[in-house]
Amino acid sequence: MIQSMTAFARAEHASAQGTLSWEIRSVNHRYLEPHLRLPENFRDLEGAVREALRQGLSRGKVECTLRFTEEGSSKPLQVDGERARQLIAAAEQVASLMASPAPLDPFAVLAWPGVLGGDSSDPQALNAQALTLFGEALEQLRNGRSREGAELARLIGERLDAMSTEVAQLREQVPQMLALQRQKIIDRCAEMALDVDSPRLEQELVLLAQKSDVAEELDRLNTHVSEVRRVLKSGGAAGRRLDFLMQELNREANTLGSKAFDPRSTQAAVNLKVLIEQMREQVQNIE
Repeated sequence: MIQSMTAFARAEHASAQGTLSWEIRSVNHRYLEPHLRLPENFRDLEGAVREALRQGLSRGKVECTLRFTEEGSSKPLQVDGERARQLIAAAEQVASLMASPAPLDPFAVLAWPGVLGGDSSDPQALNAQALTLFGEALEQLRNGRSREGAELARLIGERLDAMSTEVAQLREQVPQMLALQRQKIIDRCAEMALDVDSPRLEQELVLLAQKSDVAEELDRLNTHVSEVRRVLKSGGAAGRRLDFLMQELNREANTLGSKAFDPRSTQAAVNLKVLIEQMREQVQNIE
């Protein structure tokens, strides 16, 4: 199944120790680029979170934010006196080396990790809960990317159908356009009193037909359209391959436009380029 790179997920878990919540946002990017925002007490999770992202996603800029609200309504604050004294002594030692040190702020001491806390909590248990919760949020994100990927595949499929119709109509019209162009040249020669039966004129008409022959471009367009359908059906990380196919489709449409000799073939080339550009914009969001 095709996956989009754009999605959002949020998962929350409340326990006796507090409330954990994960928010994951992903947008399109050439590679997998994770950005993690973790509270200081959860920094140990960074490696596991990055590995989970690497296993679960292939591409996208992914922002992961963890928030933890400690349950403290009925829990008295506790100050680690020994740690505070050590911190103050260290600060005073540094201050003695300075000419005019600023007074020590008690709130700065309280903000130091390990000085102020509530009841003792199990950091390993919290980390385990946070990692499990991240797995749930990541699964939500993958489901969201799958839903949007299915919609992108549908939109691209509609444009592929329109391209196939455009190519089939142009293929049917080419013989008529060539005959009309040939007749215009013959009529023009007759107006100028030129010998319309000369071998030279026949050679020129043959060359015109060869230069105006777009059968090869139409065949390649159909081949690329079929390949895009196959890739969409196969699913997986197909964004880069689809982007390459859009370039190839655009190349054939450009060649078709350069060989245009009739307003109908010119319009067909323009219509194809519009459809390809619409698909290319959608492909940029595919993983």
